[in-house]
Amino acid sequence: MPAVVFDPFAYETHEDPYPRYRALRDHAPAYWNDERRFWALSRHADVLAAFKDHERFSSAGGVSLESSSAGDPSAVASFIAMDPPRHDRLRGLVSRAFTPRRVADLEPQIRRLTDTHLRAVLDAGRCDFIQDFAAKLPMDVVSEMLGVPVSDRDELRRWADLVLHRDDGVTEVPPAGLEAAGKLLGYFAELVAGRRRAPGSDLTSALLAADLDGDRLDDREIMSFLFLMIIAGNETTTKLLGNALFWLSRNPDERALVEADPGLIPAWVEETLRYDNSTQALARTLGEDVTLHGRTLRAGDKVLLLIGSANRDERVFPDADRFRIGRDQSESLAFGKGTHFCLGASLARLEGRVALEAVHGHLRAWAIEPDGLVRVHSANVRGFASMPLTFTAA
Repeated sequence: MPAVVFDPFAYETHEDPYPRYRALRDHAPAYWNDERRFWALSRHADVLAAFKDHERFSSAGGVSLESSSAGDPSAVASFIAMDPPRHDRLRGLVSRAFTPRRVADLEPQIRRLTDTHLRAVLDAGRCDFIQDFAAKLPMDVVSEMLGVPVSDRDELRRWADLVLHRDDGVTEVPPAGLEAAGKLLGYFAELVAGRRRAPGSDLTSALLAADLDGDRLDDREIMSFLFLMIIAGNETTTKLLGNALFWLSRNPDERALVEADPGLIPAWVEETLRYDNSTQALARTLGEDVTLHGRTLRAGDKVLLLIGSANRDERVFPDADRFRIGRDQSESLAFGKGTHFCLGASLARLEGRVALEAVHGHLRAWAIEPDGLVRVHSANVRGFASMPLTFTAA
């Protein structure tokens, strides 16, 4: 077999990465890219072990390979770019405000927003599922949580998209992305200052009031968490919804099951997260030498944890390359594991379930127009920027 080559910056995201992942798992489970100077771990057992070992696989150097992440990654990535004990302190304080109860209480709002966006396109019988629905709903949900006015949400979504967009071969955040990140942080600085003067019932006010044995969040810590929410909260669910429709359309037997039994919608969400997750990879920095598969990974090296590959590992998921709703998802790494398990996992699952229940309830005989599909262009985010959809209103 020819040498395995893997470079996340060298491929357009419309290409299917999963054959390359299989080659890595089978022939180079500890893969070294000499040009980019990073390791890639592709097997489920190795990715899981790294997620659980924050001492050897540190997040403090940032969770991206991009060179601009090396300054102070936590300024925009909040506690996902920290290690304990700093991580535990900040996450503990944020958790005081971002509670399971607060998330669960959002369901009526999510249903209202979902119905509003879907009803706006029903008469036309067609829409861009991403631009008209899947990208609007998560931004509205997160914005309502944070206290962002309706008039500002389109601009925040535009800035968030610019932060994530990469041109082909780019290995650092481009100027437009840096400018958009600065505008988001400036916006949140004003939002936090306003809530300090006049607290409300939103999450921003709750973060300002969060107290853990006298310890409080400062403005910079709140701003970095709000930035994380608006980027991750927008990107994860938008891509989840688009990927869910795409793969169900490609698997008619599974689609028939869901259409006959909407009780399978949560399982549809989970299989989408496993099969084609929006977050394909996260980076770590080695805190000490590690030996894996006969190779020595050196302290200070960057390591890319290939979540998308781990979730297709046949050692854990039988018939892994088949999209099969209802399979055992208990070992899925879609939201990570261990210390850094995604704090927003329950919100993403709730939004996914409610949105797809609404699609099931409102749209009949929906079909994706393949010629109009456009994928996002990013080194580690996988999903659609445009998805033309035709349907009959229920």
